[in-house]
Amino acid sequence: MTTRSNIYELTLTQNEFQQLGTFIQQSVGIKMPLEKKVMLEGRLRKRLRSLNMSTFSQYMDYLFSNRGLEEEMIHMIDVVTTNKTEFFREATHFDYLVGTVLPKLVTTHGAGIGEQLMLWSAGCSTGEEAYTIAMILEEFSSQYPGLNFNYRILATDVSTKVLEEGMRAIYEEEKCEPIPVPFRKKYLLRSKDASRRLIRIVPNLREHVKFRRLNFIQEDFGFRERMDIIFCRNVIIYFEKSLQEKILRKIVHFLKPGGFLFIGHSETLIDIDLPLRIEAPTIYRRE
Repeated sequence: MTTRSNIYELTLTQNEFQQLGTFIQQSVGIKMPLEKKVMLEGRLRKRLRSLNMSTFSQYMDYLFSNRGLEEEMIHMIDVVTTNKTEFFREATHFDYLVGTVLPKLVTTHGAGIGEQLMLWSAGCSTGEEAYTIAMILEEFSSQYPGLNFNYRILATDVSTKVLEEGMRAIYEEEKCEPIPVPFRKKYLLRSKDASRRLIRIVPNLREHVKFRRLNFIQEDFGFRERMDIIFCRNVIIYFEKSLQEKILRKIVHFLKPGGFLFIGHSETLIDIDLPLRIEAPTIYRRE
């Protein structure tokens, strides 16, 4: 019998990997090609240790049981989803947001003034993108103090683990290096215990960001609000091409006419028929 000491040597059989890969794709839409086998094994070993199990076969028997589908599936999704993110990632997007998008929406739609500006961080991971946007919106608001600028950011992800981290809004100091120094002084709080080297986003920003779990392949996204701006960056690339178009159509459905969609610099909407026109590289506006 496999012991906990050599659990690191466990490997999935080809059949087990295919079975899990199919289940993951059907559950959350994430493709699981053969080159991800080693990654999947490494991440699932953590679940075996947590559950005091000694084989992948034992884990799969549990996962596919009624109890496992109810209790374990959400943990399995947490460990297999990729959550690469950082503050001010792809910074040109934020320059365009504050220099072009916000003035256009305020002028043409009264967004943030006549009515609340709605922004969606889709695939938000641990919240760095959402809080970056909040900082940008606060800075924009401070330039026009008489406007009483009003906004809300919806941040969604399929992983409950990263959503919990986002809600806590506590980060290691080194992760905050991309944040401009003036922003750090205004929007970050240092831990009272300096040795911990942790910071927390100030309450004023946290109040503007609402985190919610969302699985892109579910039929009902669970909200009805229409968005002025949607950031869906470096998310769609993890789905099969046929599913990408279906998901994007649903996302764009929530974008108001005249609203803006930002996608990742490694992504493209070529050959996908959507009611969008390109405004700048990887930035689109709904017609």
